Amino acid sequence: MKIYQVGGAVRDKLLGLEVKDKDWVVVGSAPEEMESLGYKSVGKDFPVFLHPETHEEYALARTERKTAPGYKGFVFSTSKDVTLEGDLKRRDLTINAIVEDEDGNLFDPFNGRSDLEAGILRHVSSAFVEDPVRVLRIARFAARFGFSVAEETNILMKKISSSGELNTLVAERVWQETEKVLAEQDPVQFFKVLRNCGALQKIFPEIDVLWGIPQPEHYHPEIDTGVHTMMVLEQACKLSEDTCVRFSALVHDLGKGKTSKSKWPNHNGHDEGGVSLINQLCDHFRIPKKYCELAALVSRYHLDCHRIGKLKATTVVKKLESLDAFRRPERFQQFLLACEADARGREGLEKQTYPQAKLFNELFQSAVNVATDKLESEGLNGKEMANVIHELRVKAVKKARLNDATK
Repeated sequence: MKIYQVGGAVRDKLLGLEVKDKDWVVVGSAPEEMESLGYKSVGKDFPVFLHPETHEEYALARTERKTAPGYKGFVFSTSKDVTLEGDLKRRDLTINAIVEDEDGNLFDPFNGRSDLEAGILRHVSSAFVEDPVRVLRIARFAARFGFSVAEETNILMKKISSSGELNTLVAERVWQETEKVLAEQDPVQFFKVLRNCGALQKIFPEIDVLWGIPQPEHYHPEIDTGVHTMMVLEQACKLSEDTCVRFSALVHDLGKGKTSKSKWPNHNGHDEGGVSLINQLCDHFRIPKKYCELAALVSRYHLDCHRIGKLKATTVVKKLESLDAFRRPERFQQFLLACEADARGREGLEKQTYPQAKLFNELFQSAVNVATDKLESEGLNGKEMANVIHELRVKAVKKARLNDATK
């Protein structure tokens, strides 16, 4: 029985990154022997064991054979005869098929170190095409490390995309990978890689269709909405690490995929088609409520934020109420970040200032700080009190505007 450290831990160590999770592969053993040594079996599909002290995962070396569609359609063999190279050959990428023994010696039969140094994501073997999840994983690694996909690997990814295998992906698994991507260094690369192999159209058709859709003439019509969306996502990543803000940036213009050039969202910014598509997307992938609510607000009201300086005080307060800013001030700040990302997500405007966010926030602070503690003692309640508070907030916004104008 021999034990080797394998996968991401070895890869990240070679890259000089912090090693968070350690995985191990065990060669020449059997479930009975592992259990006799105190390891606890936890694998459902194949033997994986937890170390009795460290609780790190130890998997028996295995080979696999495709028997049905999808990423679960495999039969595994964990015979003692399975070699270390035989186990590594079934892994997705060369950079994940490097192992280290207890003495620190590396075993790298597929030249993963060379690909690490060159920044290339390359498949280990032709068996790569048997698992559709690998398309998502490759794209996620591109987002994490900034690596490029080897041409021959992209060919196999195109093969997966055209095979129908992506249709077998469980919605929750797709979102799980996507949420991880939104926290990565460069999420834009994830969507570029998926689009380059034809997978974006299969997995996120609502996003894929945005390429080729022109921007309104008063923006930059030479940049289509797909390119703009990626630029907005890039700006959101520079402004915030909040994955909710980044998701909102990604989907803020979904409505344009089903809108002709002559039917842009109206001047008040109400993009109901976009909100509907966002809700459908969230329902399909079972995306958490916090993502969906913020994304819908950004889609519906981001144009209002852009023109906040032109809105009347009454309209400003109504927008704040529609955004539920008074009860959810933290989410309002997220909204402002997403709007700023949209404004900066255009060629030549990436470093522009966005005074609208500052102004909207100042008007919000004026409205939220109105004194309401005496209203209840005056016998006001319910809708009557809400109307009085609304009027007080409108007056506060008007006053803030006048004070700003006199400076």
